Amino acid sequence: MKEENVILVNQFDEEIGTMPKMEAHQKAVLHRAFSVFIMNHKGETMLQQRAAEKYHSPLLWTNTCCSHQRVGESNIEAGKRRLQEEMGIDADLKELFHFIYKAPFDNGLTEHELDHVMMGHYEGEPLINREEVADWKWMKPEAIKNDISQAPEKYTAWFKIIFERFYDHLIQNKPTL
Repeated sequence: MKEENVILVNQFDEEIGTMPKMEAHQKAVLHRAFSVFIMNHKGETMLQQRAAEKYHSPLLWTNTCCSHQRVGESNIEAGKRRLQEEMGIDADLKELFHFIYKAPFDNGLTEHELDHVMMGHYEGEPLINREEVADWKWMKPEAIKNDISQAPEKYTAWFKIIFERFYDHLIQNKPTL
C-alpha cells in the first residue's frame, strides 16, 4: 500500500507543498488535517477506540474520526470520505473552526497540524472498519470532559487538545445540525 502524502501549509492554511505522511510526523512539519465529531439527538458525541494494530496510539479513545485531506479535496469531502472509511457513516458535516496544535505520539512521532474541526449528526450504530476501529460509544460531552480529567491516559494526545476547544465551542454555540 502506497503511503499517502499530507498537504504542507503555513500558519494561514496556504498550501506550500506535500510530503509523505510518516516523514511529516517524523519532522513535525505543519500540515493540514481534520477532525470530525458526530453527535446524536440526545447531545451525545460518538467516540472511537483506535484499532490495536494502529502504528500510534493503539486502543486509545478519540473523536469520531480524523485524518488528512488529499490534494484537491475540500475539508468537507475529506471528512465525509474518512467518516465512511472508518465508521461506515454517511453524514452531512459543518466546519466549526480550525486551529494549529502540536502533540507528541506515544512512539516518538509528532503531530503538527492545522486542524479543521467539523461536526455532523447521526442516529444509530456505525458499521466500523475493524482495521481502523476497535470499538465505539456514545458519551455526553460533560462525561467526556470529566473522564479526560480523571483518566487522560485513555485518550489520544490530539483528542485531549481538540476536545477542549470543541467543548468550549459547544458551550458558546448551541449546535445546529
